Amino acid sequence: MIVVTGATGNIGRPLTRALAEAGQEVTAVSRHTATVPDGVRHMVADLAQPASLTPALAGANALFLLLSGDLHSPDSNPADIIRAADTAGVRRIVLLSTQGVSTRPFGPTRMAMRALEDVLRNSTLEWTILRPGGFASNALWWSESVRTQRVVAAPFGDVGVPIIDPTDIAEVAAAGLLTDQHTGATYELTGPEVITPRAQTDAIATALGTPIHFHNLTRAEAKSAMSQAMPPELAEDTLTILGAPTPEELRISPDVERVLGRAPRTFAEWAGRNVAAFR
Repeated sequence: MIVVTGATGNIGRPLTRALAEAGQEVTAVSRHTATVPDGVRHMVADLAQPASLTPALAGANALFLLLSGDLHSPDSNPADIIRAADTAGVRRIVLLSTQGVSTRPFGPTRMAMRALEDVLRNSTLEWTILRPGGFASNALWWSESVRTQRVVAAPFGDVGVPIIDPTDIAEVAAAGLLTDQHTGATYELTGPEVITPRAQTDAIATALGTPIHFHNLTRAEAKSAMSQAMPPELAEDTLTILGAPTPEELRISPDVERVLGRAPRTFAEWAGRNVAAFR
């Protein structure tokens, strides 16, 4: 049996579906009740309380571990989840980490994630670590303004990074959970092209078949808006990455193609599949 945490999110949903379609017994874990594919068991657990995950881990041989935002706080200890999985008899973990562990290693959040990676590496478990960059699904932040005003408002309109489709992350995760050949691997996951917010706007407009105006926010305006949904220091950190990506953050990684045998999906493909969110 395979346990998928964060099973109702942009990665967890397609991963749960892919595993079920591969004939696996799957337990989908989320904080709240949710609809899951036929044949999938759903359980409610809060990863901030690792003991609540114990019933879901019973009989499992593999775990996909995705940490919610509060598990990055200073008073959390996500390493307890790895220990709980080991105690329950889980043999393999695929951990969703972040590209920033290697590109910007000294921020508190990334230092904590690197420490968690090290706990997993030093355990007796089989492991695969995934380090994606920015997600195509972050464009869903713009869905309301596109629906109501046909406007995308974002900073750094002409600064791009190779964002990745979460479904590609899910498919790489499935490969790591289903086979032994990715044991001990750390994969950096990006999309196939550097794409700017302005170009993302054009791709959404093409998918909708209607023009969308792009409004370039100042850094201060963007920080004010982002600070409503995240701590101000995290908003500042995110804006630094978006506004001045490093050469490593601009690099297009070959790892998706290496694992899946095909190129990663483009943002335009993501927009076409998710166009209903912007209508």
